[in-house]
Amino acid sequence: MSGQGHARPVGRGRLMTAGAALATLLLGAAVALLELGLLSSREDLWRTRDDAPLIAALALALMAVPAAAFVHQVSRLAQATGERRLAALRLAGATAGQVRLIAARESGRHALAGALLGGAAALAFALVLGVSPWWTLVAPPVVVLGGVLSGLMAGRHVIASPLGVVRRARLRQPRALDLVLLLLGGGMITAGFVLKHWFITSVLVGVGAVVLVFGLTLAATWLIRASARRAGRRAGTAEALLAARLVEADPRAWARTLSVVGLTVFFGAGVTTQQTIVLLRDVSSSFEAGYRLVYLALLIALVTSAGALVVHQAEDLLDHRRSFAALSAAGAPGDALGRVLTRQALIAATPVCAVAAVAGVLVVVLPLVDVFPWTGLPLTLGLAGAMAGIGVLGASLVARLARPILARALHPGALHR
Repeated sequence: MSGQGHARPVGRGRLMTAGAALATLLLGAAVALLELGLLSSREDLWRTRDDAPLIAALALALMAVPAAAFVHQVSRLAQATGERRLAALRLAGATAGQVRLIAARESGRHALAGALLGGAAALAFALVLGVSPWWTLVAPPVVVLGGVLSGLMAGRHVIASPLGVVRRARLRQPRALDLVLLLLGGGMITAGFVLKHWFITSVLVGVGAVVLVFGLTLAATWLIRASARRAGRRAGTAEALLAARLVEADPRAWARTLSVVGLTVFFGAGVTTQQTIVLLRDVSSSFEAGYRLVYLALLIALVTSAGALVVHQAEDLLDHRRSFAALSAAGAPGDALGRVLTRQALIAATPVCAVAAVAGVLVVVLPLVDVFPWTGLPLTLGLAGAMAGIGVLGASLVARLARPILARALHPGALHR
């Protein structure tokens, strides 16, 4: 038993290290590509225009967000599962603030290890591109600082007392202010495309996309709560009603996790729309290398999103383990409770992915409404729908992967934890 308990913290530490390494690599590669784009025709591959590496740099920088979100999710889970150790520290006289500082130090240590690994890979990538590798050294300190702050923020949700550890029950509901960042980010991206100046467009689109990421996270709370309420009203079975009420009780947690999936769908829909326009207008594009890196970044983001969703499911089951164990003890089948997890993912992911796909298409189409080939609209909508479907399908499949975690939570011993 002790060996198993020791293995779990080690596994979570390795997950945090891997996430930090991935975030550092993506940020460092984005910096290297940005420097390549600002140089004047360094290689024949980029000779016609400098936009291709800038597109790839933007994609890689945005895809570092899922890796950072994954590190934060694992940090939250590690805080919540280190019950005996945290309680022992409080019993020994440590204050709640000191416990959070210890957690921040541990999170920062794993982030440092990952930043060193990812930084080395980013340096090698810069050397392969033939650009100065020194600017890539900006990425590791940013990731380490983010890891420390993640540990501090995760500790706010855990109250460690000498008698044990409980989760801080502070469930925030949607606010009107949540929509401001979404509108601001979308406006900056649209303005960048309208101005049609490569440098100003790159800056506005880059900053606007980052703002839009946070805006999607906050605005998704509204969508998820509305979807959960609708599902609850239309529920025909007990498991459907339970899934809807669980999502409705804490929509912000689902929004925080699914923002990673929403970002992937948003960017994927935008890129496929842009490529469709180029294809239908029969224009030779110099962006192909940039598009290849974008799709690689999207693939990495999908895998990272799956990991973040699994961690979220584990955290959610940790919060509700007594309730699930009580339902199991009362005779509820384990398969039915497993379907509750899948229904939760479908209720939360469907509106987020649908809106993200529509937003990705509109961001590209609206600035080009005068020259957009409308005969290709069905193809554009079909590709965007496919991206949304991939996001929803991925979320539901990940929910099925979390069933072994549910099986452990259904053990009768969970009633006494």
